[in-house]
Amino acid sequence: MAATLANMTQQLGNLLGRSLGQYLDRWRLNVTQAQQALNQRLAEENFQDVIWYLMVMIGMLAFIIVAMLVSTVKSKRHEHSGDPYHKYIEGDWTTALSNQYDKA
Repeated sequence: MAATLANMTQQLGNLLGRSLGQYLDRWRLNVTQAQQALNQRLAEENFQDVIWYLMVMIGMLAFIIVAMLVSTVKSKRHEHSGDPYHKYIEGDWTTALSNQYDKA
Protein backbone atom coordinates (compact mmCIF):
# COMPACT_ATOMS: atom_id res chain seq x y z
CA MET A 1 0.00 0.00 0.00
CA ALA A 2 2.85 2.41 0.72
CA ALA A 3 4.21 1.74 -2.77
CA THR A 4 0.80 2.47 -4.27
CA LEU A 5 0.47 5.65 -2.22
CA ALA A 6 3.97 6.79 -3.24
CA ASN A 7 3.20 5.99 -6.88
CA MET A 8 -0.10 7.89 -6.66
CA THR A 9 1.63 10.88 -5.04
CA GLN A 10 4.23 10.86 -7.79
CA GLN A 11 1.53 10.65 -10.49
CA LEU A 12 -0.44 13.44 -8.82
CA GLY A 13 2.72 15.59 -8.64
CA ASN A 14 3.45 14.92 -12.32
CA LEU A 15 -0.17 15.69 -13.26
CA LEU A 16 -0.17 18.99 -11.33
CA GLY A 17 3.26 19.91 -12.73
CA ARG A 18 2.11 19.28 -16.32
CA SER A 19 -1.20 21.11 -15.75
CA LEU A 20 0.53 24.10 -14.24
CA GLY A 21 3.18 24.04 -16.98
CA GLN A 22 0.53 23.96 -19.73
CA TYR A 23 -1.43 26.74 -18.05
CA LEU A 24 1.67 28.93 -17.75
CA ASP A 25 2.69 28.16 -21.34
CA ARG A 26 -0.76 29.20 -22.63
CA TRP A 27 -0.74 32.29 -20.41
CA ARG A 28 2.76 33.24 -21.61
CA LEU A 29 1.69 32.64 -25.24
CA ASN A 30 -1.34 34.92 -24.78
CA VAL A 31 0.75 37.58 -23.07
CA THR A 32 3.41 37.24 -25.77
CA GLN A 33 0.85 37.62 -28.57
CA ALA A 34 -0.73 40.61 -26.85
CA GLN A 35 2.68 42.12 -26.24
CA GLN A 36 3.69 41.57 -29.86
CA ALA A 37 0.46 43.19 -31.09
CA LEU A 38 1.04 46.13 -28.74
CA ASN A 39 4.67 46.50 -29.82
CA GLN A 40 3.65 46.40 -33.48
CA ARG A 41 0.99 49.05 -32.96
CA LEU A 42 3.38 51.27 -31.01
CA ALA A 43 5.99 50.90 -33.72
CA GLU A 44 3.46 51.93 -36.37
CA GLU A 45 2.27 54.90 -34.34
CA ASN A 46 5.81 56.02 -33.61
CA PHE A 47 6.61 55.80 -37.30
CA GLN A 48 3.56 57.89 -38.13
CA ASP A 49 4.62 60.45 -35.53
CA VAL A 50 8.08 60.57 -37.07
CA ILE A 51 6.58 61.22 -40.50
CA TRP A 52 4.46 64.09 -39.14
CA TYR A 53 7.47 65.53 -37.32
CA LEU A 54 9.59 65.42 -40.47
CA MET A 55 6.84 66.99 -42.57
CA VAL A 56 6.47 69.88 -40.11
CA MET A 57 10.22 70.44 -39.86
CA ILE A 58 10.73 70.35 -43.64
CA GLY A 59 7.78 72.72 -44.10
CA MET A 60 9.20 75.20 -41.60
CA LEU A 61 12.62 75.01 -43.23
CA ALA A 62 11.11 75.57 -46.70
CA PHE A 63 9.13 78.56 -45.41
CA ILE A 64 12.25 80.12 -43.89
CA ILE A 65 14.28 79.60 -47.06
CA VAL A 66 11.56 81.07 -49.29
CA ALA A 67 11.19 84.07 -46.95
CA MET A 68 14.94 84.68 -47.05
CA LEU A 69 15.02 84.45 -50.85
CA VAL A 70 12.09 86.83 -51.27
CA SER A 71 13.54 89.37 -48.84
CA THR A 72 16.94 89.19 -50.55
CA VAL A 73 15.46 89.71 -54.00
CA LYS A 74 13.31 92.61 -52.79
CA SER A 75 16.24 94.30 -51.07
CA LYS A 76 18.48 93.90 -54.15
CA ARG A 77 15.75 95.32 -56.36
CA HIS A 78 15.34 98.40 -54.14
CA GLU A 79 19.08 98.79 -53.64
CA HIS A 80 19.88 99.21 -57.33
CA SER A 81 16.70 100.89 -58.52
CA GLY A 82 18.30 104.34 -59.01
CA ASP A 83 21.73 103.21 -60.20
CA PRO A 84 22.49 104.58 -63.73
CA TYR A 85 24.30 101.39 -64.71
CA HIS A 86 21.24 99.33 -63.89
CA LYS A 87 19.03 101.84 -65.70
CA TYR A 88 21.22 101.30 -68.76
CA ILE A 89 20.79 97.54 -68.48
CA GLU A 90 17.04 97.93 -68.15
CA GLY A 91 16.88 100.02 -71.30
CA ASP A 92 17.35 98.88 -74.86
CA TRP A 93 21.08 98.21 -74.85
CA THR A 94 21.21 97.28 -78.51
CA THR A 95 20.06 100.76 -79.49
CA ALA A 96 22.61 102.41 -77.21
CA LEU A 97 25.34 100.19 -78.60
CA SER A 98 24.42 100.93 -82.22
CA ASN A 99 24.30 104.69 -81.40
CA GLN A 100 27.84 104.51 -80.02
CA TYR A 101 29.09 102.83 -83.20
CA ASP A 102 27.30 105.36 -85.37
CA LYS A 103 28.96 108.26 -83.52
CA ALA A 104 32.40 106.71 -83.85
